[in-house]
Amino acid sequence: MAETDADVASTGPVETQQGTAPGVDVEGWTCPMPLRDHDRIVAGHGGGGKLSAELIEHLFLPAFGPAANGATPTDAATLELGSSRVAFSTDSFVVDPLFFPGGNIGDLAINGTVNDVAMLGAIPLALSTAFILEEGLELAVLGRVVQTMGRAATAAGVQLVTGDTKVTDTGDGSGLTVTTTGVGLIPDRVELAPGRIRPGDKVILSGQIGDHGIAVMSVREGLQFGTDIASDSAPLAGLVAAMLGTAAGPGVVHCLRDATRGGMAASLCELATSAGVGISYVERSVPVAEPVRSACSFLGLDPIHVANEGKLVAFVDPDAAEEVLDAMRDHELGHQAAIIGEVVDDHPGIVVARTGIGATRVVDLPLGEQLPRIC
Repeated sequence: MAETDADVASTGPVETQQGTAPGVDVEGWTCPMPLRDHDRIVAGHGGGGKLSAELIEHLFLPAFGPAANGATPTDAATLELGSSRVAFSTDSFVVDPLFFPGGNIGDLAINGTVNDVAMLGAIPLALSTAFILEEGLELAVLGRVVQTMGRAATAAGVQLVTGDTKVTDTGDGSGLTVTTTGVGLIPDRVELAPGRIRPGDKVILSGQIGDHGIAVMSVREGLQFGTDIASDSAPLAGLVAAMLGTAAGPGVVHCLRDATRGGMAASLCELATSAGVGISYVERSVPVAEPVRSACSFLGLDPIHVANEGKLVAFVDPDAAEEVLDAMRDHELGHQAAIIGEVVDDHPGIVVARTGIGATRVVDLPLGEQLPRIC
């Protein structure tokens, strides 16, 4: 639905090609993609797209004032503590339904924050956990979630060291929000940031995209796609360590980003803007499982915009790209890694995709999220 300068709400006559339709009231009409000129929060503000970015840029940062000087509107920040560099990240998780093929909100919360810390090249150390519980939530459901969190933290090698719990008034008893905050130590010689991306860098994707979003959608809507599609939720710190530990050294990896809300497209668009570079990738080089591709086609979705919870994009020095790629493929979470594109001098701040017929198309940051409440 396109934006217009006119106010579309009206209780008066509406001109049509057939004449005037008296008394047509469009005030209650809704648009699947919310208009950006509004005075209330809409679902798209939490989707990791343009609306989220505008909320941070035009509301939060100005309101915080000097307290937010030096803040980065990204998933994690680097803090200088004496001679050490610490990665710090916090994230809130909501998903509907709470349980889905391949995981639940519990391992989603642990892996999501571990991955945010890992994208700075840090070794994740500890997490805090906070829960907002709706009155009426079954204790058995909460028990399953927190047991999963414990197992996920152990698998990721992090400690759960503190937390908080609040209860809200009853609704339907299904409400559960989990917030996790993580810290990790960044090793010497490791420096990953958008500012290090340069023309010529190869763009590497760690594996097949779209699994998480489609897995959640299949359960929520009761859809059957003829095969099981499971979430890719996984901790990526080990994969990152393998990438940074190649013979070429950690300096050949310039930037990492996990492709969560908004999918691969959002990650590439955000980094192109932050780094002031152009990015070009080949559509056919992007690994997508055939069941996910078919499901996206059926649902009218583009896999590049669908959320993941266990995939990353890496920007790597071209001379070391094959070595880093081999290291990724030797890791259990990088078997399907592929070089999908490169950083270019042309069209700074813009991502373009080369299609199968030889054409190019601009890949834009979505307004919101195609599938709400999935991370």
